[in-house]
Amino acid sequence: MKIAIAQLNYHIGHFENNFAKIKEAIEDAEKEGADLVLFGELAVCGYPPRDFLEFSDFIKKCEDLIERIKPLTKNIAAVVGSPSVNEKAEGKDLYNSAYFIAGGEVLAVCHKALLPTYDVFDEYRYFEPNKEFKTVSYKNQKIAVTICEDIWNIGNENPLYDICPMDILIKEQPDFILNLSASPFSYKQAETRKEIVKANCKRYGIPLFYANHVGAQTELIFDGGSLAANAKGDIIAELPYFEECMEILDTEEMNSLLPIEQEVSKMERIHLALVSGIRQYFSKLGFKKAILGLSGGIDSALVLALASEALGAENVLSVLMPSQYSSDHSVEDSVIMVENLKAPYKIVPIKDMYYSVEDNLKQHFEGKSEDVTEENIQARLRGLTLMALSNKLGYILLNTTNKSEAAVGYGTLYGDMCGGLSVIGDLYKGQVYELARYINREREIIPNNIITKAPSAELRPNQKDSDSLPDYDILDAVLFHYIEERLGPKEIIALGFDEALVNRVLRLVNMSEWKRHQMAPVLRVSPKAFGMGRRMPIVAKYLG
Repeated sequence: MKIAIAQLNYHIGHFENNFAKIKEAIEDAEKEGADLVLFGELAVCGYPPRDFLEFSDFIKKCEDLIERIKPLTKNIAAVVGSPSVNEKAEGKDLYNSAYFIAGGEVLAVCHKALLPTYDVFDEYRYFEPNKEFKTVSYKNQKIAVTICEDIWNIGNENPLYDICPMDILIKEQPDFILNLSASPFSYKQAETRKEIVKANCKRYGIPLFYANHVGAQTELIFDGGSLAANAKGDIIAELPYFEECMEILDTEEMNSLLPIEQEVSKMERIHLALVSGIRQYFSKLGFKKAILGLSGGIDSALVLALASEALGAENVLSVLMPSQYSSDHSVEDSVIMVENLKAPYKIVPIKDMYYSVEDNLKQHFEGKSEDVTEENIQARLRGLTLMALSNKLGYILLNTTNKSEAAVGYGTLYGDMCGGLSVIGDLYKGQVYELARYINREREIIPNNIITKAPSAELRPNQKDSDSLPDYDILDAVLFHYIEERLGPKEIIALGFDEALVNRVLRLVNMSEWKRHQMAPVLRVSPKAFGMGRRMPIVAKYLG
């Protein structure tokens, strides 16, 4: 049997867009002689639809789209992800389902059994888990249809679940496995995904075809990398990353094809993911132009480089806002960079604005010495300037805060934390430098002086980040153990870190939760990003 894997970029709730893509893929697959075309999880509505699933009208539109797909399958089968209604009185109202459509009819509706409710996933909020399993017969083949997580509990070894769908389905002796997935990107997900596919093939001794989404849905980025593996567990097809495409494979040729796996470095993946995330956020919301504050520091320089690649440099406006504390080279370095990119820029000094605000507040601050208040005023004047230009020009403000700063609250709400999208909020400071060097691998886009100089907010004379924070290599390591690995203070100290430093850093992280709740959506590139994948209470007393 010839199977087409359709790796597509769906748009949540944009039914006409999704139908057009599905229709084109079915027609193209049929022209190429495919017997079946496999789509991604919840393809008809996009993933994750979240509380849209609570609207009966939304579900009706999903059902209508399935009806529109039926006539397209007179000579080919299509396996398409969609929510379906649970007709039983007990349980949740919906299933996360795969519709097996052929000959103009729905031959089977297979429901997802394992519903992830961790990190960015919240499927048990909406869906009833499947408890009945049966293969689908088509063209003299028995097919095991699974949905994403259903293949991730191999041999019932995952403690999150008490059932292994394939252990049940294999009793019917299927010829191969189909898997409809929506597997979000993180810099380590591709390897994990491939190992899961290989392990299934080796355990059950049959081929597996795996269709993933590509594109992005706000903070979630989908990298594609759809797969096909033979009965021995060799990956014999790995679709491109961050591209819509389709590949057709013949089940009779699976064992004769040579194993193939793409080698993509961690920084290359992160680079492609962030560019895709920016581009998709703008295109799906109908935005065309971005604005950002360009300080002469590494964070804003990196965001400018990424946004210019995603949107075109001509569509990214940089605003330089020197204060009385800004060094000459901060402006000079910024000008060099925008000229390297041939990008537009404005210079809007904030010194006079600051003196005006200071004068107006002087009587109210009487008897108080200068402190962080004066620094925050400068940051908020920059935020005010950027938001005013954003409103007047209709541009979307990109936030330039990195993960290290966001973690410990080293940023000013309504100042440098303003923005409609946080581009590098899931990159630690060390990763920011690493990605900047990667971007400069062929030519100098980010001026070398920006990469080599000591980081500074430049909100007081001769200020350096190290005045307020531990060295970033130490800070990042502690943060990684706490955020990504979820180690507690005693465990981190046992790794050799100074006790006082660990307690201070973790206290800063927890005390800053209220700030992060007001951040822009953060493009997710790590296994544990701030935002929907890390849910912490604001009013809490832990490590306090």
